[in-house]
Amino acid sequence: MSNSYVGRFAPSPSGPLHFGSLIAAVGSYLQAKANQGTWLVRIEDLDPPREVAGAAANILTTLEAFGLHWDREVIYQSQRSAAYQDAIAQLSQQQLTYFCNCTRKQNHAQGAFYQGQCKYKQLSADNAALRVTTTAPVNYFIDELHGKIDINKALAAEDFIIHRKDGLFAYNLAVVVDDIYQGITQVVRGADLIEPTGRQLYLFTQFAQSAPSYLHLPLASNVDGSKLSKQNHAPGLDRRQAKMGLIDAFRFLALPASNELQDLSIPQLVEWGTEHWSVKNLPRQKSIVLGQ
Repeated sequence: MSNSYVGRFAPSPSGPLHFGSLIAAVGSYLQAKANQGTWLVRIEDLDPPREVAGAAANILTTLEAFGLHWDREVIYQSQRSAAYQDAIAQLSQQQLTYFCNCTRKQNHAQGAFYQGQCKYKQLSADNAALRVTTTAPVNYFIDELHGKIDINKALAAEDFIIHRKDGLFAYNLAVVVDDIYQGITQVVRGADLIEPTGRQLYLFTQFAQSAPSYLHLPLASNVDGSKLSKQNHAPGLDRRQAKMGLIDAFRFLALPASNELQDLSIPQLVEWGTEHWSVKNLPRQKSIVLGQ
């Protein structure tokens, strides 16, 4: 890859960064820097009810403490509503959108996936979500780490929500609009986000834009198999233990990290990580249990 590489880390401010977040941050940073590229940070604050006061600032402070410095201004999705509205207008002009007032309960009664019940009803926007019509489903994509990934065909063909009933923009729409805006050339993120990749690729096509490539890192999991997450009360990162946190992240990502690395400064550690980064050595699992 050339030095036109642009990567990003895009956390949601629903709590402090935990070790699972650090894996995504370190992996995306090292992949960008090993390719002489640019590394950006985007705060995905689209969902106010899930946000924790002060979490966005805490995330940025934590990244800096771990030596992960972004290259351009941080963007906040909460300030990008006009761009998302423009994107919806573009899809609507292509007659690819329609309103849907089905509840989750109604959808589940029809089967695992939405069956298009509202497609031809010509409903109003009142108490309705906006769906995009999937005309050419993306049934697979090539991941740099995992190779060909097949997507459930029923999921791939589903008309999915791009604007929610509660007035909030949907993740799949916002992430594509922002990846286009920021010129992202590769998305490096956790394997929990493999499933929506097909929908995002579909939207890139509808916007007539080149899609980035994808690299989904293994998830850090608890012994019970659940992913390390804010919902599962994963402990926040201790900024005072940034060196050990980085070394643990390096080991998780299969870098040859020894205990002698503790003698390095944080900037030296990050430089060492960049020099020793290798996608070829990454674990091929979608999930790795911590402590095993």
